[in-house]
Amino acid sequence: MARKKLTKRQMAILDDLFSGELNEQQVQDKHNVKRCTFNRWLGDEAFAGEFDKRIEWSKRLSEALIARYASVAAAKLVQLTESEKEETARKACLDIISLPRLVDKDCGGKADGGADVSGQEGQGGTMSPETASKMLAVLAEVPASQAENNENGQRR
Repeated sequence: MARKKLTKRQMAILDDLFSGELNEQQVQDKHNVKRCTFNRWLGDEAFAGEFDKRIEWSKRLSEALIARYASVAAAKLVQLTESEKEETARKACLDIISLPRLVDKDCGGKADGGADVSGQEGQGGTMSPETASKMLAVLAEVPASQAENNENGQRR
């Protein structure tokens, strides 16, 4: 069975919906389409299929954009942990700690096709004691040197 083709009007509606310039009601008004007609189109297999295909494409585009800038954002976040403003540094540390793990279980603890998430071979994705000490020091508002001394068993 051949797939039903969408009308030029339906394609124009979809184009406007995904251009991001108008909301759904504004698109319907622009094309003089009643709500009940639009809802009927959404129930149509061909229209709904094209709508879903465009949603998936939009998701892929946004994921690609996020992936492209993820390393820049991560680097900036790490830089913010060194901020002179204690609250900014603390929030950056909390954001880093709460970031979702990008580990694919099928890759044996590796993300994005092979790089160890931690950057440290054999650590299983854990951070180094020095990094943890620095982050905890910022969070606790304790100077890093004091935190390292505490870690080594020396108390002040």
